[in-house]
This record gives sequence, C-alpha cells and structure tokens, in this order.
Amino acid sequence: MTEKRSLLKAETLAELLSVSKRTVWRWKSAGKLPKPVTIGASVRWRQEDINQWIASDCPNLRMFEAREEGMR
Repeated sequence: MTEKRSLLKAETLAELLSVSKRTVWRWKSAGKLPKPVTIGASVRWRQEDINQWIASDCPNLRMFEAREEGMR
C-alpha cells in the first residue's frame, strides 16, 4: 500500500495550527516552520514534515532540522 503525500497551502496550514494565514507567513520568515516546497510561485508544506514538527513540540527550524538529521 502506498501512502498519499499531501502538500498544504498556507490557508490549510493556518487552519491546522489554529492561527491566521498571516501568522503562518510570519513564522515561515522567522524560521519557526519546516521549510516549504516552492513550485513556481506556489508555496506548500509537506504534510509529513508538519506532522513531525508538531510531534516534536514545534521546535524552531534549526532545532527541527538537527533532529531530522540525527534520525537519518
């Protein structure tokens, strides 16, 4: 069975985190969210990255990436 990989828009991510869309963009700029995927002018976040980030108690980007590298 293959797992469906989802990409989230800023609006969907904002709803998931119970914050405003503007807050999502601020957190992205401040390095508080996992790095998004850019496709042309579109910005999306991988659902699996967001799930791992939430499970890790929402660390800042540097800490999150360090944990991810340690798991590889």
